Amino acid sequence: MGYKRRKSSVAHIGNTPMGGDFPIRVQSMANVSTMDTDAAVAQAIRMIDAGAEYVRFTAQGEREARNLGIIRQRLNEKGYHTPLVADIHFNPRAADEAAQQVEKVRINPGNYVDKVKTFSHLEYTDEEYAAELQKIRDRFVPFLNICREHGTAIRIGVNHGSLSDRIMSRYGDTPEGMVASCMEFLRICRDEHFSDVVISIKASNTVVMVQTVRLLVRTMDAEDMHYPLHLGVTEAGEGEDGRIKSAVGIGTLLADGIGDTIRVSLSEAPEAEIPVARKLLAHFEHWEELGQDHPETAGDANGPAETVQPSVTDNPAFAIPVVAALAADGKSADIVSPEGDIEGTFPYFTLGELDAFQASDAPTKFLEITYADLTNELLDKLRNDRHAALVLTTHRADGLYEQRAAFRRLAHRDIHLPVIIRRDYNDSVQENLQLNAAVDMGALLIDRLGNGLMLVAPHIPAGEVRNCAFGILQATRARISKTEYISCPSCGRTLYDLQATIARVKAATSHLKGLKIGIMGCIVNGPGEMADADYGYVGAGVGRISLYKGKQCVLKNIPEAEAVEQLVALIKANSDWHEK
Repeated sequence: MGYKRRKSSVAHIGNTPMGGDFPIRVQSMANVSTMDTDAAVAQAIRMIDAGAEYVRFTAQGEREARNLGIIRQRLNEKGYHTPLVADIHFNPRAADEAAQQVEKVRINPGNYVDKVKTFSHLEYTDEEYAAELQKIRDRFVPFLNICREHGTAIRIGVNHGSLSDRIMSRYGDTPEGMVASCMEFLRICRDEHFSDVVISIKASNTVVMVQTVRLLVRTMDAEDMHYPLHLGVTEAGEGEDGRIKSAVGIGTLLADGIGDTIRVSLSEAPEAEIPVARKLLAHFEHWEELGQDHPETAGDANGPAETVQPSVTDNPAFAIPVVAALAADGKSADIVSPEGDIEGTFPYFTLGELDAFQASDAPTKFLEITYADLTNELLDKLRNDRHAALVLTTHRADGLYEQRAAFRRLAHRDIHLPVIIRRDYNDSVQENLQLNAAVDMGALLIDRLGNGLMLVAPHIPAGEVRNCAFGILQATRARISKTEYISCPSCGRTLYDLQATIARVKAATSHLKGLKIGIMGCIVNGPGEMADADYGYVGAGVGRISLYKGKQCVLKNIPEAEAVEQLVALIKANSDWHEK
């Protein structure tokens, strides 16, 4: 088995259809005010010239929605006909207006009809719950009729952080709740025979995002729905962390064949997202060129990722995934800490050195193998060797599939040895390594396959390779080794300089290993999306910031100039601070 894309229905979006046999589309979102027509047009052109196939703008109200029509007209006059998308929260009337102006409208089920999120637990009888669903239908169907009249597509965009209190009360903060929120709207679309629908289910937690999208696909399949899917890791951040986190979440699903459009959400200029997304797709285009012929996995059931058995080991030294670095002579490997300190050096053997491997009395010893090497004879020899650790490598660009099959074979044979996932790259560009390795290795780790990583990239400085490996472990939630920042990509709702603020917050807090800090432009997704964070920094108004401890707002509307200092004080007051 190899890369094979899920066949979806087609959503007609202006001159750029999505789904079916059409290419996977790339998009981004503007971060200028929708009311600043000149700036909006200029930024849209920069995104389109960079390769964006859809351009999204926020529309907080009807005024902004109407101005999208002017932006559309200006772009047409300049020869740019790329579809525009309106992003709507809390305001169905703005969605109605936007549907008459642009090619697609995104609505959020968590706040389209349901009340503003208060994190309250509400009790509903079945009759009361059904009445709430009828309210959605009564408001949503007229919107669909407007879309049908104007040839406008919609995106049903569920965000982990903005599930309604109604959904949270019945399903909790779970993948099942996110899927239920989406399906409520999809069933209405089906009943109304409205098919120009795209779906997204996003989270800043890559594990939640992957689990939820997989569950959604299974749920839709069971109801004979095949709508195209928009993939993205929301609030992924910037720099290396944002790229790795996005590649892990989006890449894992693309490897499953899921996805018809992607957005790499970085806390950077919108046009900077496009080349990153293009590189990510190029990785899979190469896999597609290789075809699905995997002779070395013939006869081995190589099904969906979720059917693979999670890896286990009896060796407590590998209970937390490690990062291993191969010595230059290939005869030993170092286990390194997040700081780059060596924690242990162990002998390293290839399969041709099996006799020497078995004769070694080292407390831990590595044996490099591929899927094809895992014969019953070899596995019987390794079964009771409590000092053995396997280094699972592959010689295929799309080797994820045979490495996944190797874990299945080990589980089937009841082998419980530590497995280090090895991948080798000739990349000389750091960003390429981050994206490629995050897809290839992260797609295994996110399913809890593997007890460590060995990332070999001789043309990249060793420190950067090590940081990339630990970044992949962090992005998959396999091992937390540094401060985690949950930061939004910025949009027209953002009320401060997001990139400069992220830099200031990081400068003050990046030594707080294991702490999660949310840096959010506004309150739309802020309090919810960063509910997983320990602390939150959220735009509350022009020049004003609110600070959160978990879901609780503890300081409101403080001056932006004081906000980072106040954040540090809040962390100290809760005993989560330590000096550098």
